[in-house]
Amino acid sequence: MSLSIDRDLYRDLRKETRPMTGDREDFDPLLALVGDSRFVLIGEASHGTHEFYRIRAEITKRLIREKGFSAVAVEADWPDAYRVNRYVQGRGGDTDASQALGGFKRFPQWMWRNADVLEFIGWLRDHNDAMQIGRRVGFYGLDLYSLHASMEAVLSYLRVVDPEAALRAQKRYACFEDFGDSPQDYGYAATVGLAPSCENEVVAQLVELQKSAADYATRDGRLAADDLFFAEQNARIVLNAERYYRAMFGNRAASWNMRDRHMAATLDALIAFLEFDRRAPKIVVWAHNSHLGDASATEMAGRGELNVGQLVRERWGHSALLVGFTTYAGTVTAASDWDMPAERKIVRPALEGSYEALFHDLGLRNFFLGLRGTSEAILGLRQPRLERAIGVIYRPETERMSHYFRARLPHQFDAILHYDVTRAVEPLERTGLWERGELPETYPSTL
Repeated sequence: MSLSIDRDLYRDLRKETRPMTGDREDFDPLLALVGDSRFVLIGEASHGTHEFYRIRAEITKRLIREKGFSAVAVEADWPDAYRVNRYVQGRGGDTDASQALGGFKRFPQWMWRNADVLEFIGWLRDHNDAMQIGRRVGFYGLDLYSLHASMEAVLSYLRVVDPEAALRAQKRYACFEDFGDSPQDYGYAATVGLAPSCENEVVAQLVELQKSAADYATRDGRLAADDLFFAEQNARIVLNAERYYRAMFGNRAASWNMRDRHMAATLDALIAFLEFDRRAPKIVVWAHNSHLGDASATEMAGRGELNVGQLVRERWGHSALLVGFTTYAGTVTAASDWDMPAERKIVRPALEGSYEALFHDLGLRNFFLGLRGTSEAILGLRQPRLERAIGVIYRPETERMSHYFRARLPHQFDAILHYDVTRAVEPLERTGLWERGELPETYPSTL
């Protein structure tokens, strides 16, 4: 791109952006863009950035108060998130928000056990305490990693409502017992023929639970329906997790698509469940940009991958609003490898030719940019550029290969929130390794 075209794009973008100064009014343009949308998908460019969590929570509070949103669905395991749901709706045995987040023990704990989520869960409980039971806002997980926790949840439910069915379920789920708490070991053994697949058993269990649902749901009114929905979704997770852990040792696109299809299907199930009390429920979704930005506008599509954002758009059209975050530099909470301790790492300045570098060069620091429309600025962003994605692992030494992909931003999202310099989210359990990640006094000149 020539220098003159760059200058034209900078000029056009400066006209389109809305600076954010930390005032409540910062999000007015986004709320206006939401309009009557029923689904607002709010991404994050990393799983460990304070601003992404805090701002997403502030936007969600306004969506709940001003737009009547009735649920928050997040990239988290269903049993762990449902414990939070029980707390924010005044049920369960947890006495405070920190206890309610206690189910998030699996790596990466900081993704949900952090200071910003803690504050939001406390706010949501206070909000719900002032509402009638049928109008309280729920908190739900969309993910499928909880194979063993979901099996135990199904058994616990059946032991109460149908002890004989619980014995049958226990016998079916015993298919996994040779592999302890490692579903990856099961997936590998079943894939290479070292162990039989448990697929028939988990399918049979889900079918039996669904056949008995009408009877179970009539036993104790709405609370019984809540518990049944929780149990049935856990049985579905066992089925999809079994397939996912086998797919892990095959085609990467197949396992990715299986996971995102599961999350989209869980969202559909949540919509149907909430329609029991509410007509046309409105749901906020929190997950990584890579899950919520439309995959068909990125190089993911070339690998045969789809995602939640794409599936939701295909089903709901303009009733869904896709919002992404970007950042140029700062710090992030991340690990160096899977199951390794959380560290506070320096995020390198964005690579030249990336959207993040372009936004930094505007000199505006933090801003909102709506991406719907055909203005010169939006048209100028349609050329594919690099975009950064940091998950729970950050490897700055291989950043271009590990953390960048090409995308067409105006087709990927409906709006972007750019925070130029961001800081690491604070885990509730701050390890010595994380504490030692202090920045040098010369930051950011030593980046």
